[in-house]
Amino acid sequence: MGADKAPMLLKYKKSLLRKVRAVSDFVLEMRNIWKVYPNGVTANKGVNLRIKKGEIHALLGENGAGKSTLMKILFGFEKPTEGEIYYNGKLVQINSPYRAIELGIGMVHQHFMLVPSLTVVENVVLGMEPRKGFSIDLKKSIEFVENEMNKYGLPVPLNEKVKDISVGMKQRVEIIKTLVRGADLIILDEPTAVLTPQETVELFKALKNLTAAGKTVIFITHKLNEVKEIADRITVLRRGKTIGEAEVKDITEKDMSRMMVGRDVDIEIEKEPAKPGNIVLEAKNLEYTRFDGVKMLKGLNLKLRQGEILGIAGVEGNGQTELVDIITGMDKPEKGEIFIFGKNMMDADNPHEFRKTGMSFIPADRMLYGVSKEDTIEENLISDRFEREPFSNHGVLDYNAITDNARKMIQEFDIRTDGPKTAVKMLSGGNIQKVVVAREFTSNSKIIIADQPTRGIDIAAADFIRRRLVKERDNNVAVLLVSSDLTELLSVSDRILVIYHGEFVAHFEDISKIDENILGEYMLGIKKMSKEEMGDLI
Repeated sequence: MGADKAPMLLKYKKSLLRKVRAVSDFVLEMRNIWKVYPNGVTANKGVNLRIKKGEIHALLGENGAGKSTLMKILFGFEKPTEGEIYYNGKLVQINSPYRAIELGIGMVHQHFMLVPSLTVVENVVLGMEPRKGFSIDLKKSIEFVENEMNKYGLPVPLNEKVKDISVGMKQRVEIIKTLVRGADLIILDEPTAVLTPQETVELFKALKNLTAAGKTVIFITHKLNEVKEIADRITVLRRGKTIGEAEVKDITEKDMSRMMVGRDVDIEIEKEPAKPGNIVLEAKNLEYTRFDGVKMLKGLNLKLRQGEILGIAGVEGNGQTELVDIITGMDKPEKGEIFIFGKNMMDADNPHEFRKTGMSFIPADRMLYGVSKEDTIEENLISDRFEREPFSNHGVLDYNAITDNARKMIQEFDIRTDGPKTAVKMLSGGNIQKVVVAREFTSNSKIIIADQPTRGIDIAAADFIRRRLVKERDNNVAVLLVSSDLTELLSVSDRILVIYHGEFVAHFEDISKIDENILGEYMLGIKKMSKEEMGDLI
């Protein structure tokens, strides 16, 4: 009897050993993750994600594919409807970010969680400060943070206030914040979205230092060239499901794109040379000082012509936001003037007066300025035209026309939704952006101000928006494109201005002669053109 059982027992032991080895290969396994919201929307449909220790793993997918929901579940912001999470081989329940941090999981959000008025070291130790009596022991805090940043090759200016450091440095501070709290697995959400090429190089060096020290990184991005450069493996989600995983060395950018979208996407934009016409928008000597006394615009001049796309490049925080706010009527300058079709707009009382001139506006902050998130898709799509036919007849709304309009736009702009009456807040960030873009591109405008129109947008949606901008240009519309995506600026723009510390420091009229690295040098203030070099168009 015992002899009969021996082969079975040996077989069981081998099977168990294989299972243990399989578990030990991965620092994280998310198995069969489902997330169904109370309204019936299913964000994750049996998703599987496996992360190896010490790797940089890229998580890819279109907007609405379920990436953000999956990471919210991993970091404890959301609870899965079904499924299991294994971390370091153990089944774990992550019901809050505090539990995630306790386990050694950290997350660097796309929008940094830093206090601008505090110093770098104060931000890093916030909530875990070494005490000296009733006050913070600053000396111990500095020693503590210095130890961490030196260990991983992540130097930061500890005594400078966060508001005074670069965007790339802020991101580094966020990474150090996760490390000092014991993170072994770090989630990075669109980490290069606001970085210059030079800052991206520095970030990638830092990530390689981290993985060399045994840390693991989940890297969420839409930039496939960066995936090829930095990642070891990828997992692709599409419409809430896991499509597959692969070694980056065995796959091309085109393969990744096909996995994400389900078809080939031609990302090369071919366009005819621009045929610019009259100046339709002009900014003269704009000056603006921020609430804290920082001079954001220093005598800025700008001219935008019909039938051209004028790109604005710059590291965030150098005056682009203030410039766009003034051009669209959201704010007023201390000095200077805005002319639209020759009309001085300084007496305009609100942004609606600017829109009435024939201007449409895609704002950088879609949730704050782009949509009313509590209202439906169909309501948001007519928010700038509800008082006109065919949506209104003698002040009475025609709901059939409103719904028909929404159905057409949902199809044309590929808005992923259950229907026109879905509340905008239930959409993914990328699909919310499609609602904004659909409204603004169908407003029959003569001027389009597009501020970060493809930020956080998947490759297919971004390609659609860029081609639409070129189509509008070809229809003699003037386009002002503000973007932190230098590839986008170089592929779409006819001219590019670079802004640094509230001034234009470069003007390129022949885009074919420049690349991302050249733009980056001006964006960081390493180089500056003379007024003569920049020409008459600014």
